[in-house]
Amino acid sequence: MRYKILGRQTGLRVSELALGAGNFGTRWGHGAERAEAKKVFDSYVAAGGNFIDTADSYQFGESEEIVGDFIAADRDYFVVATKYTLGTSASEGISRTGNSRKNMIRSVEGSLKRLKTDRIDLYWAHFTDGMTPMEEIIRSFDDLVRSGKILYAGLSNFPAWRVSRADLLAELRGWSPIAGIQIEYSLAQRTADRELLPMAEALGLGAALWSPLGGGFLTGKYRTSEKGRINSLLARLVHTEKTSRETALLDTVLAVAKEVGATPTEVAIAWLLQKAAKSTTSLIPILGPRTREQLDGTLNALNVKLSSEQITRLDEVSAIPLGTPHDQINGSAGAMAGGKPELLDVPLVPVT
Repeated sequence: MRYKILGRQTGLRVSELALGAGNFGTRWGHGAERAEAKKVFDSYVAAGGNFIDTADSYQFGESEEIVGDFIAADRDYFVVATKYTLGTSASEGISRTGNSRKNMIRSVEGSLKRLKTDRIDLYWAHFTDGMTPMEEIIRSFDDLVRSGKILYAGLSNFPAWRVSRADLLAELRGWSPIAGIQIEYSLAQRTADRELLPMAEALGLGAALWSPLGGGFLTGKYRTSEKGRINSLLARLVHTEKTSRETALLDTVLAVAKEVGATPTEVAIAWLLQKAAKSTTSLIPILGPRTREQLDGTLNALNVKLSSEQITRLDEVSAIPLGTPHDQINGSAGAMAGGKPELLDVPLVPVT
């Protein structure tokens, strides 16, 4: 396992693969019992991992409780990230959900207790509620940083324009900077290529990438008999072969896996890791295993190297239409370079 600095606005050192703890616990009616979660955790740490991602809503608080127990023996080694917005039960109500300062302060205190720690290394707003002003969220983050209860803050599942506004507000007002974003991204879900990832590159934000296997779709298992999860609470997170694009994508992943002697899982993660290696900021896939066997199957991707030709095939089959204004901008590239774009050197770091 190698390590990266989380974005260009922090000095935080995190492993190149994060461990998502959404399956730690069983209060959702599915997940890993504590003993199995410990095997997953120990295997990840043995591989050199230090970046643990959870949320107060995961397993209705049980995930944080389990993570708190696991990290206690060497708290300083771990970079612990958790989130607020949704609350710790399915019926939290109006006052215990959303992005408000009130809910943030209430939530961080609860997470600190469940994690059995005096600070959270990275605190995410889990989802935008579409109502709370960005000034309130960012200023509240800054207060928590100044109090020492959190060290860094980030935005998960927020639209690019809100993140951009938050980043600028923090810069202009001298508040703690936004460390990064958390978004869904994989070969199966590349809509972040339109705005979110270019924004992260330009602003120097780290990007934690959840569901790197498309909810299990990229493993190929749903082509056979594993349909149970599709009917579960997390069905909306699972990609399927609903169009010819998905079928062509999975066919290509399976073909590349056969060529390199790897599993489809390893190919999907290796593609992300090689994409991350070319990024000007840090892209960190979040693994979300339920069993040690699943974790070991993804960690093996660290040893898989795809050729440039294989990367190109995967890029092309998974590509999405960028739409307006990207189509117009790309179509005018030559004109904007005086008809000689091949003579113009582009900055390595995107210009804001």
